[in-house]
Amino acid sequence: MPALRAQPLSPLPEVRPGEDLAALIAASAEEAGSLRDGTVVAIAHKVVSKAEGALVALAGVSPSPRAVELAAEAGKDPRAVQVILEETAELLRAERGVLICRTRHGFVCANAGVDASNAPDDDTLVLLPRDPDGSARSLRARLRELTGARVGVLISDSFGRAWRHGQLDVALGLAGLAPLEDWRGREDSRGLVLSATWLAVADAAAAAADLARGKDSRQPVVLLEGLERFVTEEDGPGAAALLRAREEDLFL
Repeated sequence: MPALRAQPLSPLPEVRPGEDLAALIAASAEEAGSLRDGTVVAIAHKVVSKAEGALVALAGVSPSPRAVELAAEAGKDPRAVQVILEETAELLRAERGVLICRTRHGFVCANAGVDASNAPDDDTLVLLPRDPDGSARSLRARLRELTGARVGVLISDSFGRAWRHGQLDVALGLAGLAPLEDWRGREDSRGLVLSATWLAVADAAAAAADLARGKDSRQPVVLLEGLERFVTEEDGPGAAALLRAREEDLFL
């Protein structure tokens, strides 16, 4: 098994809507020694969202009565709650100041992924990308065009976890990286047949990248080396393959 190496790229400038994010990444990677086949480019979703214009200015938001009600209970800005509701397919919990939502992508997370941290200004919220897998495919194709390298692209965000403190980055969008490795039916070192071992490769890669990323220093991109066996020629099924069907969710 090869060693895993996580290298953050140099800080990026503030990314504006419409900017060529892949070109910024390729230029930064060139400074670090250039991209190569089999590298996984792990990108914090906010720069993707910014480049795609997935931003909302609070000044233009009119909160609904439901948003005002929830905001009073949660101690939040009603305008921010309205944005959360607009990004929510189903509100699952609203307790102790936390809104747990199922997004239209199928993600279950706090505040539908809507966030104010690292936003362009205090009056703007950053949303999740509209189609994270599509974003990853586009970035992969553009990076191939610019550098010639066959890389995997991973777009991530930090999610909380049931029964555990802290947040962990997980994969929101993927292209050219196997999301899962199924060990069910294989034997362990003692010959016992494995029945439940299904490795979340993409989420593990996202978490590893997050350990190397400077969250407060504009370092949204990390290059992961050592995952070549999971990098695929085709774009693959994307991070959507990681989502559990609602009828299989034991927590809802």
